[in-house]
Amino acid sequence: MFQKIIDSKSRTFLLFCFSFLAGIAIASYVSIKLSGVFWYFIFLSFAGLIFVFRKDVKSRFVLIVLLLFVLGIGRYEIAFPKDNEKYISYYNGQEFSFVGYISGEPDVRIEDVRYLVGSEESKGKVYVRTQLYPRYKYGDRVKIDCDLAQPEVFDDFRYDMYLANMGVFSICNNPSLEKIEGRGGSAVFAKIMEYKNIFAGQVNRLWHEPYASFVAGLLYGYRGGLGDLQDYFNKTGISHIVAISGYNISIISVLLITIFVHLWVPRKKAFWIIIFSIFLFVVFAGASGSVVRAGIMGFLALLSKYLGRKNRMANSIIFTAVLMTIHNPFVLAWDVGFQLSFLATVGLVYLSPIFEDKTKMIPDIFSLKTLFLSTMSAIILTFPLVLYQFGRFSIVAPIVNVLVLWLIPFIMFFGFISVLSGFLFFPVGQIFAWLTFFGLKYIVAVAVWFSGLPFASVELKTPLLVVLVFYFLIFVFMFKANKEKSDLP
Repeated sequence: MFQKIIDSKSRTFLLFCFSFLAGIAIASYVSIKLSGVFWYFIFLSFAGLIFVFRKDVKSRFVLIVLLLFVLGIGRYEIAFPKDNEKYISYYNGQEFSFVGYISGEPDVRIEDVRYLVGSEESKGKVYVRTQLYPRYKYGDRVKIDCDLAQPEVFDDFRYDMYLANMGVFSICNNPSLEKIEGRGGSAVFAKIMEYKNIFAGQVNRLWHEPYASFVAGLLYGYRGGLGDLQDYFNKTGISHIVAISGYNISIISVLLITIFVHLWVPRKKAFWIIIFSIFLFVVFAGASGSVVRAGIMGFLALLSKYLGRKNRMANSIIFTAVLMTIHNPFVLAWDVGFQLSFLATVGLVYLSPIFEDKTKMIPDIFSLKTLFLSTMSAIILTFPLVLYQFGRFSIVAPIVNVLVLWLIPFIMFFGFISVLSGFLFFPVGQIFAWLTFFGLKYIVAVAVWFSGLPFASVELKTPLLVVLVFYFLIFVFMFKANKEKSDLP
């Protein structure tokens, strides 16, 4: 087995990637605080040993695996700010005054607004929660007086790591903000946010709440304003439709390419149309880290469907995860969106074809079979993680997803056309908005009815060990099923 891995470039690459990810995973749960000098010493020691044993293939291979494991640990550790005055987190626990700029899209809630503020005087960002007005936008420079504090753990929720995933290690209590002259941040991102706000204003003109927020969630991932509708979506397992995630983009991308093929659009042309649409969606949604990750995962699922083979997809998916964790090592253990996107993509690439092979005799009328199998594949791969993270599982999710997902691409398309045509001639935009409203109303009606069933969802907190055992079994099943299929003459 060991020799087979060494002899296979693909397996060697896969193991190298897993070694790096394993290092990050271990460091995420086991604190390993070492000085920078020590990390340099470890790296040079391994590099020297690899040079010494360069002619011994097995020894060199093992040393490279161990080196990548150590590099994974090191990458996680250096992501934390240093304990000196160059970093704003150094002043946690003190009253502090600083000048910064709004470095992310404001998170507007019913009762307040949350801002990410990048300090101009120190390295790092600060999480600021303040009143609804006055309102600030991306790039605004502000002078802030507040009590800086280190994020804490609430019950079982690692709030500190939730913020660390956004590059935040300080929160601002009792803040006082004052806008000052000048601009900060990226001029390109500021322009995107400006157009996005204009777009959002038009959405609010064309639809009333909660449908305006529903459309905003579909078109650019807005999560506010849904009210009770969010709870209905959670109970029926379709909350992902208003979230920017690889889960959502992957399913919709696979569905779109299937629909295009059934409409006799050439597969190659359909593929590039959807890729371009994903790119526009990512840019329009703000191109934040989570949005880019979602777009990449959607692209990988689409690529697998387009190529019609899985032999190289494992390396592509794992290497993508490596690149994402190099950029931000906190996503592996502390970003549920990344985990769900990754697992949903694996399900669409590896589990869905197994189901398709077992159901060849069933006709795919209006692509309903493809939609159902894709949805089930994603649900099977993600539901243990959902149980572990949220303690709730939607029993009606498979049927509700089948009933509503086929409509999402059409609602997104006509919703987008409604807004664009509304800018040109508002009455035309209203006509398209009315057509879109029927689809929105249908989805809401389905969600409300199914969420009212006594067995719609169950509260079930699942231990981590059970989750790990499940994933081990399902990955063994996928490996054996795909191996048997590849061995067929």
